[in-house]
This record gives sequence, C-alpha cells and structure tokens, in this order.
Amino acid sequence: MEKVLGVIDYGLGNLRSVSKALEVLGVKVILSSDVRRLSEVRGLILPGVGAFKRGMENLEKLGLKDFLRQSLNRGIPFLGICLGFQLLFTESEEGGRVKGLEVLKGRVVRFSKGIKIPHMGWNQVEFKKDNNLFKEIPDKSFFYFVHSYYVEPEDKDIVISTTDYGGEFVSAINKDNLWAVQFHPEKSSELGLKLLKNFISIC
Repeated sequence: MEKVLGVIDYGLGNLRSVSKALEVLGVKVILSSDVRRLSEVRGLILPGVGAFKRGMENLEKLGLKDFLRQSLNRGIPFLGICLGFQLLFTESEEGGRVKGLEVLKGRVVRFSKGIKIPHMGWNQVEFKKDNNLFKEIPDKSFFYFVHSYYVEPEDKDIVISTTDYGGEFVSAINKDNLWAVQFHPEKSSELGLKLLKNFISIC
C-alpha cells in the first residue's frame, strides 16, 4: 500500500521542493495546513526557511501548534527540517526572545560575531551515534545548509550528528518518534534523498 506523508504548509520556505523529493521516492504527499487532512498520514514533515517569530505566528494562526504536539504524543513519525528543526525548541533569540513549540528543551542562538552568516553551502555531518535516519549513509557525508542560527539542546543524549562551522554545532537530533535536521536533505542530492527514504521507511 502506498505510504502517505504530510508536509505541513505554514507559508514559509521550501515546501514544494520537499514535496517533490518525496514524490520522486514514490510517496503520496499531502501538502496542507488542514489538520483533518494531516491527521490521515503515516508521517509528518515540518520544513521551513525564514524567521522563527513568523514561523511560530503562522503555526498558531493556522491552529497547527497543538496539532503538532498531539501528533508527536500519538507516536506519529515526525521530521523537522531547518526552521522546522529550530521551532521544536523552547525559545529563539532571533528577533528578541521568542517562544517555540517547546516540544524539546533548548535554545536557538545566533552564530558568534566574526563568523560569516548565513552558514550556506555544503558541509560535513559527523555522526554521534547509529540511527535509522542515517542508515547506509557514510559518516562525515556532505549535506547542504542555509542558516544563521543553530540549536543548543539541553539534553545532549538526543544529538545524533554535529557539524563544524567556527565551532561544533548540533546538526541532527532524535528523540523517540521525532527526528530533526538543520540541513536541507531535499537540496542535498543523492544522500539527501537517501535520508528522506530512510525516514519514509521509519513511517
């Protein structure tokens, strides 16, 4: 039976490119902000490029904030990408102190002064532990990044990869049915597709 995945449309960023990458992998995609439609899927993806504050405002306005938390509590496999990774945490210092979804404890902080931002282009992802999301992907593979802020999780046990850019930062996490990556798998060529395929297998 064909798997159906939901890509959450909250008006920010790379929604179409994520949807197309999933379709290339043979998945039916529901790109929507409609909670009823998104409730029928096998897995959820929260992509996004843009400002943290606007992302949270859009999720709240569309009634998606509670839905995302409820879906995670129900055990639905979930993948956050870029801004969709950052929004999962307690708060961001982007645009002042802005509350996030508070699914995970931690802060989103800006790269240090003197470091060129955004961090844009290909960079290595160093695995910290074995994880199904990285199945059959070589350690220290290159993925594509575009961001000026990074996550500092309180719980270091959820960290599954780090990347170096003027110092080490967290580039992927996993806790239970929740995975999230700072890089863009949909822009990361064959290895990015492989990562998405691994997530599909988890769903």
